[in-house]
Amino acid sequence: MEEFHYNYYFNIQDFSHKSLFTDCEFVWEPLSKIEDYLHKQELGFIDTYIPETVTLVNEEFISIGKGTVVEPGAYIKGPCIIGENCQIRQGAYIRGNFICGDSCVVGHGTEVKNSIFFNNAQAAHFAYIGDSILGNQVNLGAGTVCANLRFDKKPIRLFFNGRNVDTHLKKFGAIFGDFSQSGCNSVTNPGTLIGKRALVSPCSNAKGIVREGRVFYADGSIENVVHR
Repeated sequence: MEEFHYNYYFNIQDFSHKSLFTDCEFVWEPLSKIEDYLHKQELGFIDTYIPETVTLVNEEFISIGKGTVVEPGAYIKGPCIIGENCQIRQGAYIRGNFICGDSCVVGHGTEVKNSIFFNNAQAAHFAYIGDSILGNQVNLGAGTVCANLRFDKKPIRLFFNGRNVDTHLKKFGAIFGDFSQSGCNSVTNPGTLIGKRALVSPCSNAKGIVREGRVFYADGSIENVVHR
């Protein structure tokens, strides 16, 4: 089913860590591979200036590319890889197991853990991204929350076209396909899949699968086509 495969959501060709997706049947499978992947990399190469007030935890397992700006007051815990020409702004909270492409933004008050950012992904203001993947040129509006844990803590299941699919993950936030966006103060329920160029409108509580080029509105309705 194409809506469960990574090709439906991402162009992986220009992503430095595309091998994470090799042999994956389902788009969420790389989330369980992040930690092992990072421990197999040669980490500890920080090719940019780090201000004294930045907190680096497990620094030997942190790599940061050239041209990346890390502002005073950021917190970065390894293992993680942050690419080139990114912005890690004041108050950013990176909790480890993070793979970040080039030209990305982790903004003030934004918390990230066990997640993947493709190139040019931006979570610039007060966001929570847990166990999630942001595709190329994704933009999260201020206050976006990717909820990643069911209240009953059971494994997260997806229901689509009459089929139940068990992800075998207790923690799974959201998949945002290339060029998709969320509006301010929106929430995605655990296991939400957002297709390429789809939109989640402000103050929405999105769930399920929002197919490519569609809009999920705050009242739960979905518009068929986004013309952009």
